[in-house]
Amino acid sequence: MVHFVGAGSGAVDLITVRGDRLLRQADVIIYAGSLVNPELLKGRKENCLVYDSAKMTLEEVLSVIEEAEIVRLHTGDPCLYGAIREQMDALDERGIAYQVCPGVSSFCGAAAALNLEYTLPGISQSVVITRLEGRTPVPEREKIASFASHGATMVIFLSTGLLKELSRELIRGGYQETTPAAIV
Repeated sequence: MVHFVGAGSGAVDLITVRGDRLLRQADVIIYAGSLVNPELLKGRKENCLVYDSAKMTLEEVLSVIEEAEIVRLHTGDPCLYGAIREQMDALDERGIAYQVCPGVSSFCGAAAALNLEYTLPGISQSVVITRLEGRTPVPEREKIASFASHGATMVIFLSTGLLKELSRELIRGGYQETTPAAIV
């Protein structure tokens, strides 16, 4: 069994109770070392094996998975930009069972850190979660300017390295240059 666990938005105390329990019970943990707070690993069993997937290929990860029941620790919530579909497909092919334990997404942590609410009467009742096109293509109907034309609150992942292009696309879509924004 593979347990895909959302690590939460970074703070150790924001992992779910279920996610924490799974980490404490795991014999093997594979985590995204470049993204996941390593403090989350402190409560693991003494003999638990830990692998940093930042230094592993998908095939290497799958090789470890085939050997034991593991926790695959992802940032935030695995359902948002977690790249778990390709792992699930490979596990399905191998007949290996898995389940997903959701986590607190960083967009929830960001709102909490800023003391903000994404939906305000008369301003915005919708939240768009998206990303700027980069190495991964985005369908035309889902490009930043297209979503910006709705004037909804936008949560934009994986785009801080492209801020000039992002700003240009948001303005092209209809946001004003004075629209409040935060990088969290």
